[in-house]
Amino acid sequence: MTRPVAVITDTGELDPEPGAGLLDEAGFEVRVVGSPDADAIAAAAHDADAVIVGYARIDGALLDRMPKVRILATMSAGHDMIDIVEASRRGVWVANLPHSATEDVAVHALAQALSLTRRLPQADQVVRAGGWSTDFGEVPRRAGEMTLGLLGMGRIARTLARLAAPVFGRVAAHDPHAADWPDAVERLDLDTLVENADVLSLHIPSTPRTRGMVNADLLARMPQGSVLVNVARGDLVDPEALLAALDTGHLAGAALDVFPVEPPNATDRLRTHPRLLLSPHSAFLTDASLRAYATEPARNVIAWWTTGRPHTPVTVPAGVAAPASDLTARTPRTQGAPA
Repeated sequence: MTRPVAVITDTGELDPEPGAGLLDEAGFEVRVVGSPDADAIAAAAHDADAVIVGYARIDGALLDRMPKVRILATMSAGHDMIDIVEASRRGVWVANLPHSATEDVAVHALAQALSLTRRLPQADQVVRAGGWSTDFGEVPRRAGEMTLGLLGMGRIARTLARLAAPVFGRVAAHDPHAADWPDAVERLDLDTLVENADVLSLHIPSTPRTRGMVNADLLARMPQGSVLVNVARGDLVDPEALLAALDTGHLAGAALDVFPVEPPNATDRLRTHPRLLLSPHSAFLTDASLRAYATEPARNVIAWWTTGRPHTPVTVPAGVAAPASDLTARTPRTQGAPA
């Protein structure tokens, strides 16, 4: 009997072998493209049943060239690289990894927030330049007298709130859609949150409504000397408005792990502004998260093939049935709940 085909698109710095090994053991033929190029993906996935996606853009035009695909499994919590509406219309599952780096991203955001509020980049520069002075700009404020504001209250934000509560004097958030709300987090409307957040940390998805949401008006309503942290999506922030707020000193600093264009151009001022603390989209990065990103998309594919449903679906296509397969009767030893 013909083996089901699983294609892995672009992997970046991830080693695809652990996931490929799980799929092979479960009976799949595995093809690794190693590129986000649509033509290369289409050539490899023309007869694929499943596609594991890194950053490659999967739209209707590419789905037309992969007519057998019935599941798209991302290597990340984000899934904005996939046209969800188009996938659902075609009865294609989309599955992501909502848990694999939750703690890691939350810790990264907290580290960035504390580094900015303690003025650590400026202090580091003084010492490296041969100086020994505490006169390196604004005097740091005591964290216990500051408000940490969270825009969004998903898994990462809730974890950050738990970690930050003993450090900051107040933790507040805005999210009109969140049902699971920690007792220690004050629930505010957006305007009140923005006007009171000494540190504003972004934890919302990129959608047509949220893109460019952090604009000149919103930044102007933040307190003088406040800081911004973005570990969510780069297009949430208007880069020119951010640079202007940093130039005037209205914002004391900002930490960016994500950018509107990745990587940013070598001449982009987001790379060079002295008030910016930067990381190369690495908030997720730990040894544990790398293991999960390599293996859990494969587990989603295997679960879909054996049971008809991935472990962590983003959407549930109407009328999708479990695939008929000789694998259905057995449970691979690789199957299990995501970490």
